[in-house]
Amino acid sequence: MSKYDEIAHYQDFEDLLKILKESNNNYDIKKIQKAYTLAEKAHGDQRRISGIPYILHPTSVACIVAGFGMDTDSIIASLLHDVVEDTEYDLNYVRKEFGKDVANIVDGVTKISKIKLYTREEQQAENVRKMLIAMSNDIRVIIVKLADRLHNMRTIECMKEQKRRDKSRENMEVFAPIAHRLGMKAVKDELEDLSLRYLDPVGYKEIEDALLLKENEREKFIDKKKKEIIKASKLPGSKITVYGRVKSINSIYRKTFLKGKTLDEIYDFFALRIIVDEIKDCYNLLGVIHDLYTPIPRRFKDYISTPKPNMYQSLHTTVIDRDGIPFEVQIRTWEMHQTAENGIAAHWKYKLGFTRIVNGKKARELDAYISRIKDVLAAQIDTDDSTDIIRNIRNDFDQNEVYVFSPKGDVFNLPNGSTVIDLAYLIHTEVGNHMVGAKVDHRIVSIDYKLKTGEICEILTQKDSHPRRDWLDICKTSSARSKIRQWFKNEKRDENIVEGKMMLERELKRSNISLTDEELEELLQFMLKKNKFNTVTDLYASIGYGGIQLWKVMPRIKEEYNAKFKPEEMPPVIVKNATPRRRHASSGVIVEGMEDCLVKFSQCCNPLPGDDIIGYITRGYGVSIHKRSCTNIPEDISTSEEPERYVKVSWEDDINDNFRSTLEIVCSDRTGVLADVTIALSSMRIFINTLNSRSIGNGRALVTATIEVFSREHLESVIERLQSLREVISINRF
Repeated sequence: MSKYDEIAHYQDFEDLLKILKESNNNYDIKKIQKAYTLAEKAHGDQRRISGIPYILHPTSVACIVAGFGMDTDSIIASLLHDVVEDTEYDLNYVRKEFGKDVANIVDGVTKISKIKLYTREEQQAENVRKMLIAMSNDIRVIIVKLADRLHNMRTIECMKEQKRRDKSRENMEVFAPIAHRLGMKAVKDELEDLSLRYLDPVGYKEIEDALLLKENEREKFIDKKKKEIIKASKLPGSKITVYGRVKSINSIYRKTFLKGKTLDEIYDFFALRIIVDEIKDCYNLLGVIHDLYTPIPRRFKDYISTPKPNMYQSLHTTVIDRDGIPFEVQIRTWEMHQTAENGIAAHWKYKLGFTRIVNGKKARELDAYISRIKDVLAAQIDTDDSTDIIRNIRNDFDQNEVYVFSPKGDVFNLPNGSTVIDLAYLIHTEVGNHMVGAKVDHRIVSIDYKLKTGEICEILTQKDSHPRRDWLDICKTSSARSKIRQWFKNEKRDENIVEGKMMLERELKRSNISLTDEELEELLQFMLKKNKFNTVTDLYASIGYGGIQLWKVMPRIKEEYNAKFKPEEMPPVIVKNATPRRRHASSGVIVEGMEDCLVKFSQCCNPLPGDDIIGYITRGYGVSIHKRSCTNIPEDISTSEEPERYVKVSWEDDINDNFRSTLEIVCSDRTGVLADVTIALSSMRIFINTLNSRSIGNGRALVTATIEVFSREHLESVIERLQSLREVISINRF
């Protein structure tokens, strides 16, 4: 993107005033003008990385927020959202000049910068936690944050490649799922498309080019269908609007690259959207569509009578025309359309001028919806392990939901893969705490049964029953996990302390770490400080009830142990070089002092270009190349039996060979996970030597893949792509 192209994504204060004046909302223009004056003064001569004046960023964000139809305080917070973080003006000044609500929104959007955290992931998780806490008090926080992120993505081309990839991945993991749950489809789709552009530029370009090739064909097709439907509907022209819907690039990508389909196999590649005034017209038009074209069985969905959890309503049907071309039709009212595009922003109770029944059914639905969102947020906020927040958002804000009925006919929406435990805690905390089993469609099912859309589920309870610890590994939603942990935290503290200490001691023993009680307490001080525990027993209790997961913190504990208690070792002996001769590369490796020698790569560590390596002279098989960190290579070479066999080696500058590497992928144990990994590797054109999986308990599976890559950087990009799969928990190379 050139600088000229980037300017097109910026809007100034005059553009904002125009949007505000053209809306039906009663904005306080004088107060907004005051906020702009402060922002302009505060940012002064600051410029974006591209050289464009910084003030154009907050005005552009404010334009996006105004486009959602948000209130005066939201517009002001958009203008001031970077003032506290980047200028001399603090939050107290904003609160004094513009009020508590504006200050709270600005504070919620502002990133944490003063807290020292160990990793970038922890920093990201704490920023998200802070935002969620503010969002649970005022939904406007996330609406402003989404607008800020959206504009940053539109203008991110000038940033470094790694920064673009980091932001894009964060969008996919955090902001797009939140936008989906808030019903803000337009924001979700654009964030995902812009992120995909940097996460897989090749795949993005292939789909973009294919869409351009089909553009004329699509426009002709849609225009023809418009005329046929309007003529058959017999509705006045003012009562019906028909236009073509373009499927998002990310949505096509997921169906082609990740599911192995071609563009011709996507039924809703061509799509029409019909908007009418009243609900009765939606159903009347559905009959007209099914008379005109042949409906495809099991491709009809009524989201009007059964809305999605994010308040989305519409009729969906897929039909085939007389030429055999399948296409999707969506039918909705104008109010439903506003909700579908802008979600909660279309119904926000502070919004002025939007026609809605303030004290009627719509208001109750909105309040209930906001209450559900806050319950989900509370589960993220209460988790002791901040890095779990990202995974929880992906699970709880899953775009694929199941709809389950109670025996009384109540409808419950849960993320795909939810169990009867999740449903019990969704109904009520006490129902979950006293659950002993469940019936699905009048038959008893196991406690780990995964619910499916349309099933009738009855939760069975007993007063003297209580949760089990293994439920934490079975349930899908963080809300259920949080409530189970809360029960153990409150009811079984003494038991948790004993259990937690035993669990930690077992892990330390496995790692050959032996310490006195005083030394162990000293070792764990960093965890007390990080998690804000007062005593070691608080830490043990948290481990015992599942608040802290040892498999995630043990690497850090080992680092602390090595730094504080591991005996000092003799300094390593530098490998002596043979008499230097002309360097010569064999298989991409330069062996110091040797020419044309046989080189082989050890299978115990599978070194890759970019790894720190060392050579070992074998008997009759040339020089074996190992990673310096390989377990078969002693840390102190002088302690080996034949130190003279070790020689210095290095990678050649220009290597064109492929190298084998083995990955151990820990993921959720479910049907099809091996196929998902295979599809992901195939979409990256990665050659697979071996691939297998096995269950390792606790609802997890271990997938072992031996693949061919051409460098360590290439392998890291493959790992990063695999980590974006929903089911993947961790990946290790060995």
